[in-house]
Amino acid sequence: MRVKEMHPLCCISLESPGIGSHSPEPDAAALSRTRSLPASGSDRIGRRGSEATVAGVLYKWTNYGKGWRSRWFLLRNGVLSYAKIRWPENLNLFSSIDDVRLIGDVTANRLARMDRDAGNAVRRKNHKPSSSSSSSPSVVHLKISSFRESKSDDRKFYIFTATKTLHLRTDSRKDRVAWIQALVSTRSLYPLSGHHLFLPPYQISVSTERLKKRLLEEGSSENLVKECEQIMLAEFSELQEQLKILCQERSSLFDTIRQLEAANIEPEGSALHDSEYQLTKNGFSSLGRGKYSECSTTESSDDIEKQEVEEVSEEDEISYYDTRDYFTEPSFSCGSKGTLDQVSRRKKLPDPVEKEKGVSLWSMIKDNVGKDLTRVCLPVFFNEPISSLQKCFEDLEYSYLLDRAYEHGKKGNSLLRALNVAAFAVSGYASSEGRHCKPFNPLLGETYEADFPDKGLRFFSEKVSHHPTVVACHCEGRGWRFWADSNIHSKFWGRSIQLDPVGVLTLEFDDGEIFQWSKVTTTIYNLILGKLYCDHHGNMEIRGNRQYSCKLKFKEQTILDRNPRQVNGFVEDKMGKKAATLFGKWDDSIYYFDGDVNVKHKDYTSSNGTLLWKRTKPPPNLTRYNLTSFAITLNELTPGLKEKLPPTDSRLRPDQRHLENGEYEKANMEKQRLEKRQRMSRKMQENGWEPRWFRKEGENGTFRYTGGYWEARAVGTWNGCPNIFGEFQESITDTFDAS
Repeated sequence: MRVKEMHPLCCISLESPGIGSHSPEPDAAALSRTRSLPASGSDRIGRRGSEATVAGVLYKWTNYGKGWRSRWFLLRNGVLSYAKIRWPENLNLFSSIDDVRLIGDVTANRLARMDRDAGNAVRRKNHKPSSSSSSSPSVVHLKISSFRESKSDDRKFYIFTATKTLHLRTDSRKDRVAWIQALVSTRSLYPLSGHHLFLPPYQISVSTERLKKRLLEEGSSENLVKECEQIMLAEFSELQEQLKILCQERSSLFDTIRQLEAANIEPEGSALHDSEYQLTKNGFSSLGRGKYSECSTTESSDDIEKQEVEEVSEEDEISYYDTRDYFTEPSFSCGSKGTLDQVSRRKKLPDPVEKEKGVSLWSMIKDNVGKDLTRVCLPVFFNEPISSLQKCFEDLEYSYLLDRAYEHGKKGNSLLRALNVAAFAVSGYASSEGRHCKPFNPLLGETYEADFPDKGLRFFSEKVSHHPTVVACHCEGRGWRFWADSNIHSKFWGRSIQLDPVGVLTLEFDDGEIFQWSKVTTTIYNLILGKLYCDHHGNMEIRGNRQYSCKLKFKEQTILDRNPRQVNGFVEDKMGKKAATLFGKWDDSIYYFDGDVNVKHKDYTSSNGTLLWKRTKPPPNLTRYNLTSFAITLNELTPGLKEKLPPTDSRLRPDQRHLENGEYEKANMEKQRLEKRQRMSRKMQENGWEPRWFRKEGENGTFRYTGGYWEARAVGTWNGCPNIFGEFQESITDTFDAS
């Protein structure tokens, strides 16, 4: 069966095949989520209806003030319309024109609750919407829209139009599969490429014979007949010219719409040119692995979710726009040059090959009381499968706070910039919750890179000194640069280990504003008896070179402390006046109040406070390492990455890779082998070894990135980067000296 209907442009006829011929095979799990309506008052809506007519309740992001709000959504005839949950009548959901297939238990439950409520039943029958109580439903035309699933949340998806982005969330991942499948199926019915433009020809001939014959029959003279003929032909010529102009306008409009669709379905990997937006095709879902391809922005889901602007929503009758949500600007240059590829990253560590054997920590360190534990050789059991170089990058998990700070500064709001910088400084500690294993100590000259175009940043670090142990890093983001070098002095005090960071962290925005701070002390308790836990405590001063600075206090936990992990402080101007008060927990969230406010801890989640940062929920597949979802990706070798890395990258370190794979015997053997090389590092430094990518600024200055790494990576030339993880002899120092 072929369906033919008139396009709103009047001159366009739509011809589309029936749904059965081009619809993807329904996913059984997804269809199991569809429900028929309760019998009372809703028997017109059921599963037997057209697959192109779908309805249900979805959660729509509005703004930070209102958050996620439930809305009725109806997909019919290539148009997705939605209305507030109180007025499903606005969508004609209860119309008997056609059947509607429902998606999700929450939809059926919502309608069942409405049916049980007699008042609601009367209201559905008699309600007349008024401007004060409801409004016309919003609509999205799928002909010139695109959609994509979230990478970080299996319940979210996005719909992109030319002016806005809809952020939507289902009640379960199976419901999302059903909705995406419905969108893909409906989208295939209304492609612009299937439209045929029928323009009436404007070179039309006309005959005057009947007119002349009739006039002559009435006794009109020959001259009068010719004059009437000329008048009619002149009028027709003017009408024909107007028709020509109308056809040209319609043709131009049609071409514009077709170009919009072409931009929205540009194939993956196409070149990114100036003044163009790039869209890439994406696979349908990890749940339904059919050949569903739809439009996808080059910016990641994480960015979309974290760049919501704190403005009024559509429900307040003002359009909700997100300047970086619906397309990616080609001018951005912090990520990979050229196309910003979507990288699918893993959600869990590999399953261990061997069963792990426990080791007594006390038996290993009882003879090292009071010594620097960085020189104590521990078995691989006490390590987590990432290095200290990768651990540095973990502090940038919430880099969107710096993106936000940059934008606030651009708009002239220096206070909000300082507040977001402070939240970022605290957020780096959140990943330490439950992390009781130590990262691998890098070899001298070991490096680590992280290229995350979806987060808008790329990071590089190198171990620049072995004695003392110093790690340097450099990161570039959206409108900012971050660099640091760090060293940790550790002492064992019987029942605890104290870690004192040494070094300065520097953040510089493109407009020249700089913030600097140092980390606080970390102590790990109950090494011998009791539950192992860590605590961060001390004072942190974030010094700004312009209007604002910040002072934070990490409260030290006590035995009877009922509210541990507290952080509080304030932002002050150059005159010492407190402009804002910060409070929260380093493992959970940070809020702020304007001005100098005395905040009690029990009120720290008060609605009066404004949320700056909230910790991401831990992954479902926790191991004894308790790595965050972000940390799980740090040691991953994504497809094609190994060939691009220098031989010094931490991902290529064999003992760390064996530990990640659960090959504990091999990991221990490799760790012992590499520690022999580690012991040669001091001699190498004495013989004049220098870092490859960093240089120290003066005698007491910090190590700064000298550049050149990403350029060398682009051409695959790693001069001066020896294979530090391979087999070696005592003469290995000559190799480093030569480099």
